[in-house]
Amino acid sequence: MSIQVNSEGVSASRVFLPADQAHPNLLQFFIAQFPHIQASEWEQRFDQSLILDIEGQPLSASDPYQPNTHLMYFRRLAREPEIPFEEQILYQDDHILVADKPHFLPVTPSGLYLHQTLLNRLKKKTGIQTLSPIHRIDRDTAGLVIFSVNPDERAQYQNLFRDRTVKKIYEAIAPCSDELISQLPMVYQSRLEESEHFLQMEEVEGEPNADTLIELIQIKQPWAKYRLTPGSGKKHQLRCHLNVLNVPIKHDQIYPTLTPYQEYDLDVSKPLQLLAKEISFLDPVTKKPRSFMSQKTLEL
Repeated sequence: MSIQVNSEGVSASRVFLPADQAHPNLLQFFIAQFPHIQASEWEQRFDQSLILDIEGQPLSASDPYQPNTHLMYFRRLAREPEIPFEEQILYQDDHILVADKPHFLPVTPSGLYLHQTLLNRLKKKTGIQTLSPIHRIDRDTAGLVIFSVNPDERAQYQNLFRDRTVKKIYEAIAPCSDELISQLPMVYQSRLEESEHFLQMEEVEGEPNADTLIELIQIKQPWAKYRLTPGSGKKHQLRCHLNVLNVPIKHDQIYPTLTPYQEYDLDVSKPLQLLAKEISFLDPVTKKPRSFMSQKTLEL
C-alpha cells in the first residue's frame, strides 16, 4: 500500500480498531481513543475529509465501528506560522537527499508546525513520501540535514550518527573574547545535563560527556566567527559550550536567557548565528566517501 498524503504533501497517521472495543460510530471511537483531543476537533476533521479508510476514501463521523481494521487520519491546524525562507536540495540520489535548511524552519512536525517543516516541504517538492531525517538540527539553526530515501536503508545511515563516524563542522558568530581567542584552537570538554527547564541544558560536575573543538575563523569587532567541530552530539552542545565560555551565540533566544518565542510574530530579522556548514562520512550503502557543504553563509 502506498503512503497516503494530502494536497500539502503531509503523510497520514494510522490507527487500529481493536476487536475488544465497541463504539456506536467512528466519531465516538476517535473521541475515546484520543481523550486529549476535543470532540469538536474530530468532528471538524471528519467534515474536512481528514479521516480515511485504508484505501484512502473519506469516512463519515456516523460510519460504523468495524473491528480489526486500520484507518488513516490527518492533523488539522487552524493557524500555522509561515516561515518565509526556502530550503535548497543540494544532492539527491536513490539513497539520500541532502537539504540546506533555512533558519526558523523545524525539521519535523511538532507543536504548531506541520506543513511549515523541512520534512513536509521536501515530501511535497520531491513526491518522495518515504523521506526520513537521519539526524536533526535545531529549528533555530540553519544548514545541512540529510534524509534517507529508502526505509530499508535508514537504520544504516542513522547508525553513522549513533557510532559518531560522521564529521560535522559548524560556524557561529559570537562575541570576540580576547581571553578565549588566546586559547584557540582548543577542545572544550564538560558534562552537560538537562536543566530544570526542559529547553535548556546546563554544565554540571562529573565525567565529561560533551566535547567541542573551537577554532577562530575571523574577527570583526565586537564579533568573531568561530568554527565548531562537535566530537559528541549532546542537545544544544554548541550553544551551551559557547555560553559557558562567556561568548553566547548572537541572537540566541535560549542561552544565556530563555526568551519566549512569539510564534505568530517571529522576528525573522534576528536568526541564530549558527550554521551546520559541512558534513562528511563513508556511505554505508554505496561504500563511497560523502562530503557536503552548505551554500549558506554567516556574515560578520
